[in-house]
Order: sequence, then structure tokens, then C-alpha cells
Amino acid sequence: MSISFQTNVASMIAAVNLNNNNNFQTNTIEQLTSGYRINNSGDDAAGLAVANGYAASVAELTQGVLNGNQGVNTLQIIDGGLSNISTMLNRMQTLATESATSTFTGNRATLNQEYQTLIGEINREAGNIGLSSTNSKNATNLSVYIGGGPSATTGGQVQVDLANGIVDATALGLASTSVTGTAVTIGQNAAALLGAGDTETFTVNTASGASTFSITGQSTDTVTSQLAELNQQLSSVGITASLDATGKLAFSSTAAFSVTDSQGAGLSGGIAATGAFNTALNNQTLTYDNTATAAPFTVSEGGITATLSITAGSTDAQALQQINTQLAAQGISDVVAVATGTAHVFDLQGTGSFVAALNGAAVGATAVGTYTTGTGNGGAEAAINAVTTAVQLLGQVQGTVGAGENDLNYAIGLANSQITNFSATESSIRDADVATEAANLTKAQVLEQASVAAMAQANAAPQAILSLLKSA
Repeated sequence: MSISFQTNVASMIAAVNLNNNNNFQTNTIEQLTSGYRINNSGDDAAGLAVANGYAASVAELTQGVLNGNQGVNTLQIIDGGLSNISTMLNRMQTLATESATSTFTGNRATLNQEYQTLIGEINREAGNIGLSSTNSKNATNLSVYIGGGPSATTGGQVQVDLANGIVDATALGLASTSVTGTAVTIGQNAAALLGAGDTETFTVNTASGASTFSITGQSTDTVTSQLAELNQQLSSVGITASLDATGKLAFSSTAAFSVTDSQGAGLSGGIAATGAFNTALNNQTLTYDNTATAAPFTVSEGGITATLSITAGSTDAQALQQINTQLAAQGISDVVAVATGTAHVFDLQGTGSFVAALNGAAVGATAVGTYTTGTGNGGAEAAINAVTTAVQLLGQVQGTVGAGENDLNYAIGLANSQITNFSATESSIRDADVATEAANLTKAQVLEQASVAAMAQANAAPQAILSLLKSA
């Protein structure tokens, strides 16, 4: 290479290397002071895109952990309420069992007062935890978004299905139960599951008239779910259905009623339908002839005697209304008539002792005998069955809640693990290697100093030409 005044090639080379070394030092200082290997897209465009993906996943999962913890807290609140309801059911079972024995010498009304209070408290607490018919905010498919799945709609959510989680007294089949009075059983093998597509129809007669209720079997049904469905409907007339010790359908209420099953063969293995009456009350059958005006008959209770008659040509509904209107108008309010499902036949039912008697033979009625209150422990037996069923129903909801808590805790654990692993992977791509960069800083400083010294020498080189001119 020739020596020239015009072009100092050595200086130019030194300038290029000085600039490179200065950039190297600046980049190293930037990495050490920021802690990141990638500080702008130009540092590593592909790596930055991958790292940003992991950073987004970490942000999603971090919030997902918070969501999961909130979900667990909600389920724990629900679980606490369910546990308290379970404790109350245990007390109700104790009260019913105490009343069920015929050797009980205490006051069943006192037991029933506490029993009914517990029913009210179950309704209140079920509402407080959002699992009642009046407050069903939590009786739904609760969805908690955790994240970490392949997409927002796949694998990122934990579902806790409480759509069938109502636990108030009606849903548990306790609304009209008591530990006084006698349960009555209809001849129906209710322990056998109602087949898919089969329909069972019940006619319930009360003092105000007849109501019809039906349940239709579904392929996913259980005996318990079908019983709960029936109780949901029966609650409107103050009657509760349960299973007796033989697996037959038992009905109970504190008021007068009769029940008939018009489609006994609808159940798999069903027994032909028979009528059921509230034998917890004093009962008297009344048959009348609707082709002629009935001669008067009387119902006597205490010091009151009501004289009743039925107008000729009356339908059963009209005759029922006439009897109950006349009883109430003449001062006997706790004796009422209910239909039996048989034409022109009623059942007089009363909470106290009463006497029904004929005043004339032409009536065509049978009303014989004085009826007194018995031990009344059958209602407690029905209550025992109802509470047993309620415990099972509540247990299903508790199982769903408990499984949901566990699922959320597992999901939170996975999310925390993913946060750690995603953060580690992001760090390996984005974070600066401090040890390496510290060594690079020393290297950059030495190179920059050497470049400055070399450039100074290169700039001084043309001056050597002057010595050649001096000797010329």
C-alpha cells in the first residue's frame, strides 16, 4: 500500500473499527443496565416475537390464578352454607326419630315447632348462598376462566355445574313435612325408576278442589331426581312425597288431602293405583246420592253441630263446595271434605275429634262412629324418609361444590407451574446474561481504547512524509 497525502487508509480503517467497538460497548452497557438481551426489535426480531407470546401467556395465567382463587372463595362460601344445612338436617332427623316412636310421652307439637323453624332457616340460608328459588344467582353453570389452554374457548375454563343445585326446603322435599300426624302410602312401587318417555299422573284433592301433577321419565333420571321433580310440583298444595320403608310412595301434609294415581302401570314394575288419605287427621267417609236432594246430615265437634245438605243434581265439585262452605259458616273450620277420586264419595277430615251422623235414611250416606286422634307418629316416619332423601339431594350438591373446589385448586396449581415455566422460557430468550455481558463490557472498553490509540497513530503517519521532503 502506497503512502499518500490524499487518502489515509489506516485512519479510515481505525475509524470504522472505533465505531464498531463503540457500538459494541454501548449495546453491552444497554443490556447490563436494562437487564434485557433484547431491547429493541433489531436486537433479535424473531426472538422478541416468541418472548412476547410467552409474556402474554404469563399475564393471562396470572389473572387466571386470581380468578381461580375468587372462584374457590365463592365455592367455600357456598360449601359453608351447605355444611350448615347438613347440620340442620341432622337435627331434623333427630326430631323426627324422637317423634316416630309410639312410646314418646312428650308434646309432639313442641318438636314440630322446632322442626318447622329449621325448615324456615334452611330456606333463609339457601337464599343467602344463592341456591334457593328466591335467590338462584349461584344455581347455574359457574364458569371460571383460568387460561393456559390452546384457545380462549378450549381448555381454559373450569366449569362447576350448579344448575340443579337449589337446596331450599321445597327442592329438598321438606316444605310440607312435619313430625306430627301420619303419613299415607299410595300402592305404587316408586322405588322402580319411571322409564324414559313414561308419564305418571297424580290427582291431589284438597278442600279447595282437585289438582293434577305429572312427571315424565327421562333417560338421565334417577328415583331421587324424579321424587324431587314431583315435590317441586306438590309444594303448591302443601304436600310432600317421600319413599316409605318398603319403597312405596308416601304422602304427608298438615292439612286434609287425598291422592290417587290414575296410571299405576306407568312405572316399571308398578302396582295398580290406590287412593291415599291423610290418616293423620280424623277421617269419615261420606257417600251421597246426587239424583235427589239429600236429607240433612250433621257434623258435631265439641259443642257445635253443623247441619249440612247437598242440592240435587250437584256435581262433585259443587257438592264439595257446599259441604265446606256450610261447615265453615256454622263454626266448624277444622273439619273439611275432600274428594276421593270416586264419584259422589268424599272424605271428611278434621284435626280434632268429631262425629258425623245421618238425620235421615234417604241420604244414601254412610257416616258412622266417633273418631279420636291417635298417636300420630306416622308423619314423623314420613319426615324421616323425607329428611333421608334431602340428605342425599344435599350430598349431590355438596359433591358438585367439593369437586369444583378441587378442580379449581388443581387448575390454579397448573397455572402457577405454567407461569414459572413460561417465565423461565421468556427469560432465556429476552434477559441478558449478566456474566457474559460484564466480560463483553471489559472487552469493548479495551477494544475502544485500542482503537482510539491506533487511530491516533494512523493520523500521525502522514507526517512521516515530511521527513522525506526534508532530505530531498
